[in-house]
Amino acid sequence: MKIQTITDMIGNTPLLKIDDNVEYYAKIEGNNLFGSIKDRAAKYLMENAYKDGIIKKDTVIIESSSGNFGVALAGICKIKGNPFICVVDPNITESNRKIIELLGAKIVIAHKADANGSYVQNRIQIVKNYVMNYTNIYWTNQYENEYVWKAYYSLGEELRDEMEQIDYLFVAVSTCGTLAGISQKIKSISNCRIIAVDIVGSQIFEQSTRKKHVSGIGAGILPSNLLSAKYDDYMIIEEVDAISECNKLLSKGIIVGASSGAVAYAIQTYTGYLNDLEHKKIVAIFPDRGERYLDTIYDKEWVNKIQQ
Repeated sequence: MKIQTITDMIGNTPLLKIDDNVEYYAKIEGNNLFGSIKDRAAKYLMENAYKDGIIKKDTVIIESSSGNFGVALAGICKIKGNPFICVVDPNITESNRKIIELLGAKIVIAHKADANGSYVQNRIQIVKNYVMNYTNIYWTNQYENEYVWKAYYSLGEELRDEMEQIDYLFVAVSTCGTLAGISQKIKSISNCRIIAVDIVGSQIFEQSTRKKHVSGIGAGILPSNLLSAKYDDYMIIEEVDAISECNKLLSKGIIVGASSGAVAYAIQTYTGYLNDLEHKKIVAIFPDRGERYLDTIYDKEWVNKIQQ
């Protein structure tokens, strides 16, 4: 019997067939060790940064993240023994904050929002100040680190092994690392059309003046990772539609975050399909599970408040 290590629980996630108005397959990334697709990036980055001599056992790791990557890095740093500083914003969910702290990370909160209510620029400035003023500190920089997007080659390889044919692949964007890595791998082995899915209020594909409320999808800046991505089209989804689709998936027993809801809604409403869907193979990436969003997208009072 092969004995697995704890990090062997990252990757090789289930591929689930979803019966809806448009039938598709969903890669359930919430089954990763720390609950999201970002586990792949945290594991790959830390292992390769060690191998390449960029970090050592006493190196302090720092990152700007209020969500899944912060949780994943906190978990991997706990396993590796590296100190971790996570720079978050006031909108971090209570569950994410507690998990990050439980895994031993130090939390620093950014307080300066931009005109659209995003704290990402202030978070990044805080990280830069730490790097400037301290030695033996490494910024993982999920917005433009090659380690991050190369981690998602593994996701493309898994889909290659699981699906004989993929005609359309729908991928939610935030730091665009997932989109860059999986698109490069998939495009190297097939002519699959890749559709990037964003949320209203994000600054990735359009300069929006609306405030973004949901987490896990979209970004307040244009990530450099996008330059490495190979996508054919993009869709921008309303928050209310992403949340509604999450509840629709919940009726099937599937509990996922807003990014998955946005992707599922995009599949049902995409207008770029060629004539019919009878023989088309469509795949969605569901980035995380939904238990960490019980006080946001699954809370009726919170949902009503953001719609006012």
